Amino acid sequence: MQMLYWLESIRNPVLDAFFSLITYCGDELVFMAVAVILMWCVDKYQGYFMLFVGFLGTQINQLLKVTFRIPRPWVQDPNFTIVESAREAATGYSFPSGHTQSSVGTFGALAIWNKQLWLRIVSVTLCILVPLSRLYLGVHTPLDVGVSYLVAIALIAVLYPLTKKLQHNPKGMRIFLLVLAAISLAQTIYMTVTLLGEPAKELQNGLKNAYKMLGASLGMMVVYELDQRFVRYDVKAVWWAQVLKVVLGLGLTVGLKELCYAVFGLIPWEPASRFFAYFVMVVFAGVIWPMTFKWFAKLGKK
Repeated sequence: MQMLYWLESIRNPVLDAFFSLITYCGDELVFMAVAVILMWCVDKYQGYFMLFVGFLGTQINQLLKVTFRIPRPWVQDPNFTIVESAREAATGYSFPSGHTQSSVGTFGALAIWNKQLWLRIVSVTLCILVPLSRLYLGVHTPLDVGVSYLVAIALIAVLYPLTKKLQHNPKGMRIFLLVLAAISLAQTIYMTVTLLGEPAKELQNGLKNAYKMLGASLGMMVVYELDQRFVRYDVKAVWWAQVLKVVLGLGLTVGLKELCYAVFGLIPWEPASRFFAYFVMVVFAGVIWPMTFKWFAKLGKK
């Protein structure tokens, strides 16, 4: 807590605003946006790589949260204060840091796959600033941030060479996606048995996230199979068509997510609604929307 108290002592409105903005780079929406932009406009396998890091990272993160159940810093020490604007997004248990996991996984994956110096500098900078923002805002301890950082780096180190090999090995990719889904199913069963009937909101967040990742993992299996057999989309298009593709696609994906929450929200048990919503969203982003890419590729051509 000494480090957190020191950061608390140097807070000021300018740093509060800066780190409150930076911390959003660890949000799920940023991860989703970067992954689909890569998948739609740059290299679908780079997008897959980022999704793999994100999916497994989220599962490990939630498993550790539920296992250790360590409260937030201001709960551990009632005399410690946080930047109030960060409180709303600081859901669930403290250890380990979800924003750190997401940001380091996202931008670390971006840095290792791409060779452009400017992109690597920006990515590495965000890998430093986002975890620091979680400490400055007072919503995590150095242990929370450090463990998430190490997990994200370890996943990148393992999944980068694996994805590079699997992009030319459809059979191997199918086996890997099956393993990923099996891990998700095992975690979902564990979470359901462990947390069913638990009233704590923090534990229910873990249960909902387990079902979200199961839906997303099964969705990835469907996406890969349909793309291999039927769609086989190409990411190339003129630059302004790429922008149009991304803006429309992201808008539709986010809108579909909210629609699914509303429709599947009629299911009495909320974790099940999250499962269906994420399955539909992944299938739409991974194979339904890419079916329009041939039309986007024709734009700008004489």
